[in-house]
Amino acid sequence: MATVYLPSGWSGATGGVTEISIDAPRVHELLRSLTERFPAIAAQLDAVSIAVDGQIYHDAEFVTLKRDSEIHLLPPVSGG
Repeated sequence: MATVYLPSGWSGATGGVTEISIDAPRVHELLRSLTERFPAIAAQLDAVSIAVDGQIYHDAEFVTLKRDSEIHLLPPVSGG
């Protein structure tokens, strides 16, 4: 199963969960599984970049996952 690392700022919406294992063939299905488990993060997922095995994607829906993939959800960073 792929390991998903959630941003620490989402802990209120995820019940404190910051890491979860999900079995999904592509990022699209992984995100669907996340929103089913944590509905409160659905709106935030639209703005994240996604790192799959160290490669950052801004549009990752159809990126194929391996069983041992590591996925990091990267929320937008503001500043100047």
